[in-house]
Amino acid sequence: MSNKKVVLAFSGGLDTTYCAFYLQGLNLDVYTALVNTGGFTAEQMAEAESRARSYGVVEHVNLEKTQDFYDECLKYLIYGNVLKNNTYPLSVSAERAFQALAIAKYAKSINADYIAHGSTGAGNDQVRFDLIFQIICPDVEIITPIRDNKLSRQAEIEYLKEKGVNISWEKAKYSINRGLWGTSVGGDETLTSNLTLPEEAYPSQVEKDGSEEVELSFDKGQLKGLNGKTMGAVEVIETLNDIASKYGIGRDVHVGDTIIGIKGRVGFEAAAPVVILKAHHLLEKHNLTKWQQHWKEQLANWYGMLLHEGQFLDPVMRDIEVFLENTQRNVTGTVKVKLAPYRFQVIGIESDKDLMSSDFGQYGEMNNGWSGEDVKGFTKILANQTKIYSSINND
Repeated sequence: MSNKKVVLAFSGGLDTTYCAFYLQGLNLDVYTALVNTGGFTAEQMAEAESRARSYGVVEHVNLEKTQDFYDECLKYLIYGNVLKNNTYPLSVSAERAFQALAIAKYAKSINADYIAHGSTGAGNDQVRFDLIFQIICPDVEIITPIRDNKLSRQAEIEYLKEKGVNISWEKAKYSINRGLWGTSVGGDETLTSNLTLPEEAYPSQVEKDGSEEVELSFDKGQLKGLNGKTMGAVEVIETLNDIASKYGIGRDVHVGDTIIGIKGRVGFEAAAPVVILKAHHLLEKHNLTKWQQHWKEQLANWYGMLLHEGQFLDPVMRDIEVFLENTQRNVTGTVKVKLAPYRFQVIGIESDKDLMSSDFGQYGEMNNGWSGEDVKGFTKILANQTKIYSSINND
């Protein structure tokens, strides 16, 4: 009689490597699945597959979801200029939903009895994965060895040494999650409130000095090109990230409220996302009305919060996406950005939809569309409500 099947969400890192061995120790047939949302090269995916098979798993699959990740999520984060607490571009939060969805669908396709992941009991990912697994495949039991056994990273390393896994875990001091929309870096300093990450903790190192300009092209809010070359949005993100990360742009430490109610800090580097969001935001300032910008900001903030907290499948998310997409119908143009070590400057935009048209007036200079008398009457009426209130209340 065959053993029961478990699908393990696998990255090849310390936690999921531990899980691969631990689950086999429970007499389960382990099926590993790596979901790529832009964080792995073809070589890295091949290496992860080779490692998984060498660990004795029954089967390993690589599930490619990078384009889906952009089409179904990232473009809405760009439309909404979403930065959690005005800082974090939801680098990991966003991709977890797509990884969980892919794992759940794969588990259903092979009639798995269990799904396992390597999340700890003190972070957001455990909720994000569990929530989607319970919605997509509610009859499949979830196993979480790291969370359930309350393991330290050092305990995992010692266990794997006993199993003969001779991998150098020299970066085990930090937990690093790389994806299309940025890389998170957690450990040591991020467990404090007063220390920041050292230079060497970041996967990308500063290689450039001086400065250079780049030009981003948008068509109805969608990324359409870089430096005059038309390319797909994923390629724009990847190319821009390669350029901007060499300046150390997009680094920060985010302090946030976790789903489980505690405060948490995480370091990240997200060169392309941060530049893209600020460039897109500037273009919108020129092309959208005051109230479009105001209400879009409110709903985009909710969208980011719900995504961060694992609620991607709530139907309200589809409703907000319709609104966000509709706001982008005139967000077309190019944005110039100057890159330099550890900083960037959004210089300006060019757009046929620019509402800062000189035909109607130039701020502080010339009023072409109205007269001084018009303004006198306008301000008199505008003052009425407060003037009446002040008179009656003797303010």
